[in-house]
Amino acid sequence: MKKLAVGLTIVGLVAIAAFYQNASASDRNAKQIARGEYLVKGLAGCGDCHTPMNEKGEPVMDEWLHGTKLFFGPLVPIPNWASSSVNIAGLPGWDEKKAVELLMTGLSPNGQPPRPPMPRYRMNKEDAEAVVAYLKSLPAPKQ
Repeated sequence: MKKLAVGLTIVGLVAIAAFYQNASASDRNAKQIARGEYLVKGLAGCGDCHTPMNEKGEPVMDEWLHGTKLFFGPLVPIPNWASSSVNIAGLPGWDEKKAVELLMTGLSPNGQPPRPPMPRYRMNKEDAEAVVAYLKSLPAPKQ
């Protein structure tokens, strides 16, 4: 009977430890996504180019980061200037590791910088991973 009680106690402790480990991993992921949201919305300003604007110049939140035709252009010709931005909500077609590398190095997987006006970010790994976690957490646009 003692062995059964000890066995059940051990099983219970293992279950509790697993619960807290999963809860802390979930908490870490939520914190990482929140940091990514802060970076995307505040510092990087991704919505300025990747979200359509309404007639008042406000972002259309139902289309947050879904890509759009850019409403501005260069004053002088700039080679390879992009006239529209791509959808980054959900990061469809992107490998997470390659997206992190883009944000850390400023270079696309093909070794070229993104087309202007996309900035060549030089984020640290933690920030780049947070941005990617946030973007991956967003629902991709409905086709």
